[in-house]
Amino acid sequence: MRIDRLPISVLKNRFVPGGWDVLAFVLVFAFLIYVGEAGHGLTGSLSGLEATPISLEPAALVGYAARTALRMLIAMVASLLFTFTYATLAAKSRRAEIVLVPLLDILQSLPILGFSITIVFFLSLTPGRVAGAEMACVFLIFTSQAWNMAFSFYHSLRSIPHELDEAARSFRLSPWMRFWRLEVPFAMPPLIWNMMMSMSGGWFFVVAAEAIDLGNTKVTLPGVGSYVALAIAQRNLGAIGWAIAAMFVVILVFDQLLFRPLIASADWFRLEQEAGLSHSNSWALTMMRRSHFLGVFSRLFVGILNIGAKSRKPVVIRPRVVPYDASRRLGDFIWYSVIALVGVVALLKAVRFVFAEITLTEVGHVALLGLLTFLRVSVLIAIASLIWVPVGIYVGLRPRVANVVQPIAQFLAAFPVNLIYPIVVSGIVLLKLSPDIWLSPLMILGTQWYILFNVIVGASAIPADMRYAAQNFHVGGWLWWKRIALPAVFPFYVTGAITASGGSWNASVVSEVAEWGQEHLEAAGLGAYISHATGTGDFRRTVVGIVVMAVFVVVLNRVFWKPLFARAERKFRLS
Repeated sequence: MRIDRLPISVLKNRFVPGGWDVLAFVLVFAFLIYVGEAGHGLTGSLSGLEATPISLEPAALVGYAARTALRMLIAMVASLLFTFTYATLAAKSRRAEIVLVPLLDILQSLPILGFSITIVFFLSLTPGRVAGAEMACVFLIFTSQAWNMAFSFYHSLRSIPHELDEAARSFRLSPWMRFWRLEVPFAMPPLIWNMMMSMSGGWFFVVAAEAIDLGNTKVTLPGVGSYVALAIAQRNLGAIGWAIAAMFVVILVFDQLLFRPLIASADWFRLEQEAGLSHSNSWALTMMRRSHFLGVFSRLFVGILNIGAKSRKPVVIRPRVVPYDASRRLGDFIWYSVIALVGVVALLKAVRFVFAEITLTEVGHVALLGLLTFLRVSVLIAIASLIWVPVGIYVGLRPRVANVVQPIAQFLAAFPVNLIYPIVVSGIVLLKLSPDIWLSPLMILGTQWYILFNVIVGASAIPADMRYAAQNFHVGGWLWWKRIALPAVFPFYVTGAITASGGSWNASVVSEVAEWGQEHLEAAGLGAYISHATGTGDFRRTVVGIVVMAVFVVVLNRVFWKPLFARAERKFRLS
């Protein structure tokens, strides 16, 4: 049809920009300016960075918050790419799963200071330049975001119902189309909530990421984390208040422009859609859908997703029987042999490196410290489960309440534990309390929300017909919890509890050691041991602490969490 024959109203709707286009253009233009300002000085020298020390003036927080937010956004994009590749490979390859899943268990439990050894590597990429320190900072934030996202996506891929899998096979979807048309949409609701938790996890460790202190290597990057570190060192309560306000503003911006639209769009990917249920609303999502300006990028993205889509005739699906032949058995034997060989070589090198200065007696002492941290983590996870599972079920069954709770929980999850050091340290010193006991709750302060967020997702996914059947048969009280609520959220709870457990081990390095000015409190545990070894640049003892922590986490996951996860997986597939 010729354009000059179209009605004027149609031409106006197609080509004339409206209010949403103006708003979208302003936001995109502001974002480009923000990126340019936040990236200012990226190519500068470290000497120039040292010449401009961190300022505690409130006005300086505008630029600091912009740079911190940009680092976290880059780390989030990297975490998403890591999730789509790592978790997909682990879920679809039986041989890769044997290596990648235990490795993921170890990675999510390693403290952020355990990755500080990589700082030397990044700094060596650009000697004397700020870019290397920026890459090191982004990588440290990435390590606090990626693991739980990958674990959530892996769990979702392993839990795809058989009928959806058969539908994808019957339409002969290519691997690319299957990934974007089935697997990503199915995993979207829990992944988005875990993305929010990952962003919060980045805030939790931003102080350690921006104020790099590794033996003789000390780099302080402009950002909210460095601002908080200086405020704590100078015992400046006013500056800490301004840092909390800046953090709240950044979290609110991320919530409105990123997470709120994602949550609203994820409602369309749920398997169960209850008639008459109002979907989540987002003005930013409305702008994205109605803006012609952003529509250009949307059509480009859809075109990329449709690569490989061809018209194919449906096929009749028959059960696939894969014979376990001799060649497959030989391939497994070779694969396992290679893994064992690499593991033995790595173990021998680690033993040679560690025992050059450290005795078996000290290793045994570190193991006892690990046992103390293990007891703290176990008790705290049990207490958090008793509190947040009922709360999560209540919130998840009420979408309107969830819309209110989500930003509040997101802010609390992002609250860096360092910011409450003044209260904790002063209280312990004033009341003469034991740091071994009263520093322990700091470990669960940021990780307990993994349980809450995952349970909310699980409760919101309870089928409407199941809830209506319970109402019709007057199922209530403990019977309702036992037969409906708890079994429905169990797979999601296990995912959240595993991540919370690993995150608590991670948080031990900043929770078992607390400083406020000249006051220094330390609880006996593995986290305090690693924190002290890293601060003094003692790589051997840092390695010992990390290896002991990894052993504890892997054994715990293999003996306790993996059987629970397997049971949850079977239950979800059969439901």
